[in-house]
Formats: sequence, C-alpha cells, structure tokens
Amino acid sequence: MIQIPWLSPSDTLFPSPSLALNEPNGLLAVGGDLSSERILAAYQQGIFPWFSAGDPILWWSPHPRTVIYPNQLHVSKSLKKIIRNETYRVTFDHCFSEVMRACAAPRAYADGTWISEDIIAGYSNLHLQGYAHSVEVWKKDGAKEELVGGLYGMALGRIFFGESMFSRANNASKVGLAFLVEQLKFWDFQLIDCQVANEHLFSLGAIEISREKFQNTLIDFVNVSPNYPANWSATKPASWPNLDSGSALQY
Repeated sequence: MIQIPWLSPSDTLFPSPSLALNEPNGLLAVGGDLSSERILAAYQQGIFPWFSAGDPILWWSPHPRTVIYPNQLHVSKSLKKIIRNETYRVTFDHCFSEVMRACAAPRAYADGTWISEDIIAGYSNLHLQGYAHSVEVWKKDGAKEELVGGLYGMALGRIFFGESMFSRANNASKVGLAFLVEQLKFWDFQLIDCQVANEHLFSLGAIEISREKFQNTLIDFVNVSPNYPANWSATKPASWPNLDSGSALQY
C-alpha cells in the first residue's frame, strides 16, 4: 500500500507534485494547516487543499490539469448579448467573504461542500493580504441590487487560480468569468487554473494540459512581479474589444 506523506507542522515543505497518486488522481499529501504561509507555498507549486468537513486536510496536484488560456475563453453569442444589454453589473473584491459563503451554499447536484469555515477563514486572510480575490455579479431587483453570481480565486504573479463559482441567475457566473478574463488579459496574466475538469468549464474554452506543462508555466510566471493592485475593488474597466460593446464593469 502506498503511504501518503503527512506534512510537518514545523515547516511548509511539500513533496514534489510528480509524486502525486494516479488514484485518487493527484492526491499528494495529508495534514498540515491552512495558514497563509502554507497555502501560498502550495499554490506556488500548483498544489491546492481539497477535503470534506471532518477529514484531515488533503493536498492535490492532479494530472492532467484543467486550465483556460485567457485568449481562448469562449464567449457565446447569447452571453455577449447579455453583456451588451447590461443585464448585470460586475465588481471585484467588494464582498469576498459573501462570495465564498455563496460558493459554499448547498447545491441541488451535490451533497455537502468542501468550503468549510476553516477554508473560508484561510482564504479570507489571504484576501486581506492581497492574494485572494472575488468577482461579484449584481442584478437590480426593484430599488436594490442583489448578489446573483460570482467566483473567487488566488492571484500569484501572472497566474490566476480559480477556486469556486456560484450562480443564482441565468448565466451570472459566466458573465463574472468573462469580465475577469478580460481584466486578467489587461494585466498580462498567462493562465487560469481550473484544477479539475467538468463540462461547464469545457464549454467556456477550458482544456487539459499535462502536470509537467502546468508546472513549467508556474516556474515562468508565478513569481513574476504583479502589475496589478493588491486590492482590486477600485479597478477601472478593462477594454472589451471582442464584444463590440461598452463595459458594465464598475468600481
């Protein structure tokens, strides 16, 4: 039986991602904590935590890896129409914890959630430090606006690591992703990590690449000095050359 290494509480070292299991795909290590230092050390190597409530922390580096290259995002005609009609308003970093809790809410197609209170606390700390970011999608409801979609993830160098998204209205999360990708292109991001595959991501232009190719991209871009602010809440609109419409991104 293959033994999965337990992480030492005294340091933030991880085994090489090349040692991750084939089954379950990508399981690399167990234990440790969700301190900012450990999570940052993990992401710099393409490793992320994913575990159920009550279980020990599990760390993963799957092969193949699902990614989106910013220039290859697929924006359908119907999604372009929604954006042109300004059905929604999109912001960055306006309510990070609220987005995380919305992503953690029960879903009809899944039992439970991996976004525990410990996960929320860990990534909220990283948000305060300027590493974790949220995208919010708002819709008018009478005299007020409601949060109807969004996503959150980590930005290191020129790599964005997507974590989770939610939608309470038609195509809301897709609109949020489309605006995020345009902004990431403006900031010269090279890759969006989606971790593992699903048909929803493939419909948006995601592809699978080898772990080796993913790791090489991290080596080239994860430690590049950022040309974007730590707090994205005051980010001005990116251009929308491919949509032939004005941007509804506000700040």
